Amino acid sequence: MSEGPFVPPADASRTGWLFIQWRQLTSSSTHRRVFAAVATIALLTALARFVGLAKELLVARRFGTGATIEAYLIALLIPMLAINVISTSLSVALIPTYVATRERKGKVAAQELLSGITVWTLLLLLIISLLIIALARLYLPYIASGFNEYKLALTFELLIAVTPIVVLSGIGNIWGAVLNAGERFALVALAPAVTPAVMIVALLVVRHSIFALPLGMVVGAALETILLGMALRARGVSLRPRWRGFDSQLREVAGQFGHRVGASGLRSGSVVVDRSLAAMLAPGNVAALNYGSRIVMTVLSIAGVALGSAVTPYYANMAAQKDWEGLRRLLKRYTILVLLASVPVTILLYFSAAPIVRLIYERGSFRARDTQIVAQVHALYALQIPFYLGTVLIGRFLGSLLASHVLVWAAVINVSLNILLDILLIKPLGVSGLALASGCASLITFCFLSYVSLREVNARVLR
Repeated sequence: MSEGPFVPPADASRTGWLFIQWRQLTSSSTHRRVFAAVATIALLTALARFVGLAKELLVARRFGTGATIEAYLIALLIPMLAINVISTSLSVALIPTYVATRERKGKVAAQELLSGITVWTLLLLLIISLLIIALARLYLPYIASGFNEYKLALTFELLIAVTPIVVLSGIGNIWGAVLNAGERFALVALAPAVTPAVMIVALLVVRHSIFALPLGMVVGAALETILLGMALRARGVSLRPRWRGFDSQLREVAGQFGHRVGASGLRSGSVVVDRSLAAMLAPGNVAALNYGSRIVMTVLSIAGVALGSAVTPYYANMAAQKDWEGLRRLLKRYTILVLLASVPVTILLYFSAAPIVRLIYERGSFRARDTQIVAQVHALYALQIPFYLGTVLIGRFLGSLLASHVLVWAAVINVSLNILLDILLIKPLGVSGLALASGCASLITFCFLSYVSLREVNARVLR
């Protein structure tokens, strides 16, 4: 039976009436709930990224494109690679199995799965952190081949200082994933504001020492993890690690995790290759690549986190109920909407590159000559926005189908193309060629994933 129009009570305030209207709009269907989640996450993530941007402005003002900031950026490469490849992959792989376990076997079984994953995560990330430091003197000379002895020594010291974020961020990602699986998105979206805020305070206190950055990052990551843990405890979820054996749920997560690690490792390897190639160019190119990608990566981070976090629980629930037709409709609708919405943003960022870079960065040690090269990198990085966001949607969709192995092939295509195009474009275009290569590789990867995802879901619909 259809409902009549909502009529607010006579004593309702305008604010209360608008709130009720919003609740009706966003809770009457899956599409509207997804929209509400995307809007909430995007807004709060934007606030968090705004704090991050303020930190970037202060860093650019203090350190410009000098030797110390380049040493810090290279020191951050491998720890961030571990976070993106290991902990992020594990949190994404966990959600479909966690939701299915909770829906089919109850909260107790879901709690046991979380406790086992926590043990696994702690051991894995502790081992990886020790290896990052132990092997640093072997790999740093290769990924920073253009650095002199002083810069390499500084890079090693910064690496030791920043590596604890691997464990802290890994646990925080797991706890944030569980909150998202319960459709509690707000705190998870806003928590990343803590780390850049702490880094700003560290820079103001320690002032011109580059070690303020790793110090602030580690303390901020610890505070983020504590906040997420407190939120889970408030919902009655135990944070205590417990190992109950390698049961079927853990094996399922491990299988998806392996595929995610392979895909993320290959994709993140492109970042290492790009930074390493930039380090072989004239001094300042590593920093130019970082600053040039920062604004675009901020946009992608806000939109990507919002889309991925919002759709994953709904994908997982539909897959648990075997609603393949609903999954197909959801994927098609949101892929089209994302592409249509992101094209104007891409055009704006491309043609306004120089004014944006000048407005945001050009002050202190960041000079007009830096603006020109950073703006070129920024404009070419912007070309990948529609394809990157489309890939996020499709990647989470394939994860809900437990078909993460497809992402490994997509990553092979992406990295192979990216490296090939890097080599071809870096000579005529310099550091800007690295940005253009990323955009071209993203386009081809998106086309491949679009074809495979439709084939996968169509096969399930026809069963």
